[in-house]
Amino acid sequence: MALRGVWQLQKLVVSYCDWGGSSRGIRAFMESNLPTLKEKNPQLDVVTELIRGQHPHLKAFYKNHNQRVVCVKNLTPEEILLHATRLRNALGRKVIKLRTRHVTKHPSVQGTWTTALKF
Repeated sequence: MALRGVWQLQKLVVSYCDWGGSSRGIRAFMESNLPTLKEKNPQLDVVTELIRGQHPHLKAFYKNHNQRVVCVKNLTPEEILLHATRLRNALGRKVIKLRTRHVTKHPSVQGTWTTALKF
């Protein structure tokens, strides 16, 4: 996702094992979909990393110094491409759980409107 015209994802690290069975899908992804992902996103630095004996994962580094890690163990290349595009489209902000559904700086004195009001 671009914030004010600047892509937020700086670097995407693709970690895999060259012999493990759980990395079968990511090896196929690297042969078929990774070159097109690099062509379509020239602003993105895509790095492959060989880690033997570990499950494959995608690690995303954002401009605000946050990072996200997504495990892609036993996934198909299409599902891995979906995770990679979701990481690219994210802003990299931390997820904040809202306490209520209604968020405002100036809450109403009368209370929050609901459809269950009876007159």
